[in-house]
Amino acid sequence: MSRLSPSEYRAFIESESRRFRDVLTDCDPRARVPGCPDWNAGDLLWHLTEVQDFWTWIVEHRPAAPDDYPDPKRPSTYADLLALFDERSTALTAALAEADPGDEAWTWSAEKTVGFVLRRQALEALVHRVDAEQAAGTDSALDPALATDGVDEVLDVMYGGCPDWGTFSPLPHYLRLDVTDTEESVWVQLGRFSGTDPEGTHHDEDDIHVVAQPSSEPDAVISGPSEQLLKRLWRRGDGGDIHLAGDLKIVDHFRQVIHQPIN
Repeated sequence: MSRLSPSEYRAFIESESRRFRDVLTDCDPRARVPGCPDWNAGDLLWHLTEVQDFWTWIVEHRPAAPDDYPDPKRPSTYADLLALFDERSTALTAALAEADPGDEAWTWSAEKTVGFVLRRQALEALVHRVDAEQAAGTDSALDPALATDGVDEVLDVMYGGCPDWGTFSPLPHYLRLDVTDTEESVWVQLGRFSGTDPEGTHHDEDDIHVVAQPSSEPDAVISGPSEQLLKRLWRRGDGGDIHLAGDLKIVDHFRQVIHQPIN
């Protein structure tokens, strides 16, 4: 699946952040966020403010690690929080506009580039725009191209990444996700993840990896519109228009992985 261009990611960071802000402007700060049950609207606004502040620092200080990153202080009023979000969101898009996507930058991913930041922050803003709308009791369509890219990213990066202390053991089973409105597909291979993390906790659990199209047919197929698939994978929707076909045991294995928290 092809990615969007750097200029498209920058434009989506701006437009999704603007929609996020507009929705939260008139939202009750105490409104609960269904996708993040521990948060209210004020917490959601503060979260994306912190996130965009952090990645602005990363881009401006590339390729330094965030050892000296100064944590921002949360404003005491909602109005001041909105103003700070405006400031930090503008700073992020400005920093990204001045950086080469191929520049080395610290990230928590194996991909250490500004390009990774561009993609991740466009999709971060998109998912939290959905959170804002759900908290405010409103809704608007997601861009199909960005949502499709988000389907690939959440599976490949958020669920399918493998830290250097772990091992992915593949199984001979494949699942294909068909994005019906953009006619794109993502292939997933099932497997097991095992390893002991730096804190000494041992892991042995179902896992997936995004792979190139294999020579064999998929054991199961999940199909649906990009918006439905993205919201379901991020647990922001029930996937009412998603269709399942093939071996449902393979689908259940896949579900075991996507029901795990995204850290």
